[in-house]
Amino acid sequence: MANHKSAIKRIRSSATKRMKNKVYTSRMRTELKKAKQLIASEDVEKAIEQTRLAISQLDKAAGKGIIHKNNAARKKSRLMKRLAELESQTSA
Repeated sequence: MANHKSAIKRIRSSATKRMKNKVYTSRMRTELKKAKQLIASEDVEKAIEQTRLAISQLDKAAGKGIIHKNNAARKKSRLMKRLAELESQTSA
């Protein structure tokens, strides 16, 4: 347990931040998971819409500093790559 007043405050503030960040992290992971599942199910229209939602959540998380902006960019890139492969398969 912390002994200094500032360390005790840090513990409290860290707990508060962790709870707030958990909301955005959970939402981001859920949207990513849904997008990946729709891409795997080969439903193009729904996959496109869900991918937009997932990208929006990634941008929000990166904007708030919950994840690094490069981490968000990497996840978006991989998601768009999968979506592009799906679109090329269905159009061909």
